Amino acid sequence: MTGDPGNRLPDAVLFCCNFNQVRSPMAESLLKHIVGTRIFVDSCGLKRAHFDPDEDDMEVDPLAAEVMKELGVDLTRHRCKTFAELEDDSFDLVISLTPEAQHRAVELARGRSADIEYWPTMDPTLIEGSREHRLESYRQVRDGLAARIRQRFHR
Repeated sequence: MTGDPGNRLPDAVLFCCNFNQVRSPMAESLLKHIVGTRIFVDSCGLKRAHFDPDEDDMEVDPLAAEVMKELGVDLTRHRCKTFAELEDDSFDLVISLTPEAQHRAVELARGRSADIEYWPTMDPTLIEGSREHRLESYRQVRDGLAARIRQRFHR
């Protein structure tokens, strides 16, 4: 399987970013929404975000969940995880969304027949301003990922 969209669909895809709270869960849920169960899809981050130390299972960013809900996609059950917490690491395709995750993806694929793709994706959590302005930045990330996923996985 190569990055050529003309080839068959991969059997297993991993999306990765820094914290697995915004970009990679959005991408994971978008691909699942588009292809259903034809592909095993997972996501992870490099590390856990530091919010509430009493919170074992970090949840997805609330603004990410809100903009995904606009498409009828529920992210509320997503639990953030790191590369070390993946149940399986045998992916045909690893798509990293940040430069830092790209380095880890290359390490993960070393010695395996996994393809690696880098899709630079803006971090909407860095945008300041009104709630609506911030939501718009999340929508831009969502819509950009959706377009890229439709292009990459369209059959």
